[in-house]
Amino acid sequence: MNTVSLQELQRDPLAILRRAKLGESLLVVDDGQPIAELRPPNASRPCGLAEGEFTAPDDFDAALPDDILDEFAYPLPVLPIV
Repeated sequence: MNTVSLQELQRDPLAILRRAKLGESLLVVDDGQPIAELRPPNASRPCGLAEGEFTAPDDFDAALPDDILDEFAYPLPVLPIV
């Protein structure tokens, strides 16, 4: 991924956006610190970015308690349009 400074982006935003439109992924930095990524709209993020950051509990796929399921069982009332 190529890097552009915040100053470059401010100076000529159309040129930077044109690069992303042509398929280039860009990391915007300010004082050497990353602040944003610009990617073409069809670019996907790689899998596994948060690998090891959290673990699912053993009962992750267990049935929800009845009180929570009840919240989904009844539709919201339809209010008249005034």
